Amino acid sequence: MITGSIDYCAIGQRLRAYRIAASLKAEDVADSLKISRAAVYRLEKGEIVKIETLERLASLLGTSFASLLGIDTEYYSSGEGFFERMRQLEEQSTHIYSHFDPFSFLLTSPDYLTHLAMMLNESIESQKYSVILAILKDRKKQFYQSVPKVINLISLRNIERFLHIGLVGNLTISPGKKSERMLLARNEIYHLIDLIEQQSFASTIAITQEAIPSITFQIFYQNDNPISLAMSPFRLGELPNVTTGIASITSSQDAIKRYRHLFDKLWQNSAKDHHAIDLLKATLDKF
Repeated sequence: MITGSIDYCAIGQRLRAYRIAASLKAEDVADSLKISRAAVYRLEKGEIVKIETLERLASLLGTSFASLLGIDTEYYSSGEGFFERMRQLEEQSTHIYSHFDPFSFLLTSPDYLTHLAMMLNESIESQKYSVILAILKDRKKQFYQSVPKVINLISLRNIERFLHIGLVGNLTISPGKKSERMLLARNEIYHLIDLIEQQSFASTIAITQEAIPSITFQIFYQNDNPISLAMSPFRLGELPNVTTGIASITSSQDAIKRYRHLFDKLWQNSAKDHHAIDLLKATLDKF
């Protein structure tokens, strides 16, 4: 039996994320473990009794027992599992410190998911992205319903590349389509400007002109308590990548402290409010 102070709900969430990452349905797991599909769903809700079950699940899902417990770092080699885990962490967070390339998916316009589907289909036509798109749709819906405060650090270099390339999945499209996709990218930056203008209190979006890490990250908090740090090679901007790379999630306080220090240092010297708007408008004028 499993006893002691263990966060069963969090274990269940990791099970679901790892199952999605492994492209397994609940019935696939049920067949492998010789249990019912309903039992799998109960496990993913945190209804876990036997430690042997977790050990078998870890082996089936290609992860470690320690990762399932949250003792060790979580690793995701596909966008499906990672974005599902992000959705879970966002759901339980009161505020998030975010740096994504070119900027957080949560800041994109209502039309962006359609544009992303188009780019993903252009990138590798043989892939199926319906699971990822469904998870991202849920993330956006959840964000608007619960509205955790997201403090977004955005690189001006990433914005410039975003505008220069446009919303494309590869670089072989026709010049006509290229112009159309650059216009779509411009519209996203106008949407970003609108969001900055709507800020009524403390700034939650800042634009930095300094060099910024190529790896993206989010730091999740519940009130003043840091929950997790997520680091990702996946990107949802121009030339998107949701298949290649290994994302990681850790609750290491040392890692969280170091990334928060980096974030605060970059944030301090970043453009905010009308300065950020002026910088974005000047960048739009250049393209």
